[in-house]
Amino acid sequence: MRMRQLLLRYFNKGIILEYEQGGEPKTRCIDVLDLRPGTDAIALVEQIQKAEPLITALRKEHVIHLVRRLQEMLGEKEDHKFYLFKVLRAHILPLTDVAFNKSGSRFITGSYDRTFKVWDTASGKELRTLEGHRNVVYAIAFNNPYGDKIATGSFDKTCKLWSVETGKCYHTFRGHNAEIVCLSFNLRSTLVATGSMDTTAKLWDIEKGEEIVTLSGHSAEIIALSFNTTGDRIVTGSFDHTVRVWDVGTDRLQWSMFYVDICIHILEVFQQKPLKRSARVYNEETKKCIAKLEGHGGEISKVCFNPKGNHVLTASSDKTARLWNADTGQGLQILEGHTDEIFSCAFNYKGNIIITASKDNTCRTWH
Repeated sequence: MRMRQLLLRYFNKGIILEYEQGGEPKTRCIDVLDLRPGTDAIALVEQIQKAEPLITALRKEHVIHLVRRLQEMLGEKEDHKFYLFKVLRAHILPLTDVAFNKSGSRFITGSYDRTFKVWDTASGKELRTLEGHRNVVYAIAFNNPYGDKIATGSFDKTCKLWSVETGKCYHTFRGHNAEIVCLSFNLRSTLVATGSMDTTAKLWDIEKGEEIVTLSGHSAEIIALSFNTTGDRIVTGSFDHTVRVWDVGTDRLQWSMFYVDICIHILEVFQQKPLKRSARVYNEETKKCIAKLEGHGGEISKVCFNPKGNHVLTASSDKTARLWNADTGQGLQILEGHTDEIFSCAFNYKGNIIITASKDNTCRTWH
């Protein structure tokens, strides 16, 4: 076995090991779920070494450094408030999606104008505009933690893979029979998954540019998907009111959960209009709802966790984004200022910057 690199996992605290065995890339995770700011990092790493042969004496100091970075994160104050930093008129038509690279130094925006753009976060300078899709660019992502590639999914039924530095299109993935509305890279950046209105998800080989498998089973459009942190499972959410978890290695369905509705409508009798909309937080193991995030006055278009996993960010057609406590459902902050629906939102990897993208053709960064 040969170690390739070590990565931090902030949510469900751990260290991810990327290594090669028999020429094949593999990953496994060392959980440190009980880590606290006062934990003896050196003693913890020495304990890890006893059980993990890949953590050699030469790598000990690096692992200690990673553990201490996790401790710094745990020790950060929880009362951080976000304030508007920049407003960028990004596209000539409404924005559809936004995403940060790992460091948060760059972000990308997709739009109904059929283009996507790369931006410098600090200056707000547009670095590159890329064209090639024949319809709306609806879903975008960096291949974090590397950040050297971008995937774009479009209403033209294709997904494209691009170079961040040169803008070159490496591959165009064809095979879906309807619009692509969501996508995700695995952690090793060897696969990209796409979800489509054709009710299927597909896995693609990034190096070869080929389809690996089609995940079929949903009876309605797939509107959300994501790999887990180790990359051995993928979760898909659909308009058929189910969430499904698939084993990436065998392509088999592991479990499925039925939900009533993504948004709950609370109606006032005389006005006959929605007063509140909500999102829900579920425990992955028990499949039980642990928090209801209630307060939006319109449909919720995007939900994402901060890196710690203790806060949730939601974007809504009510022109606001909201920050919530993931354990209690308590509303922590309302981000206001957009003049039309907010379609997408994202945290940077550290969780100290937020970006929102709106139908008003602007994106806003919040620090």
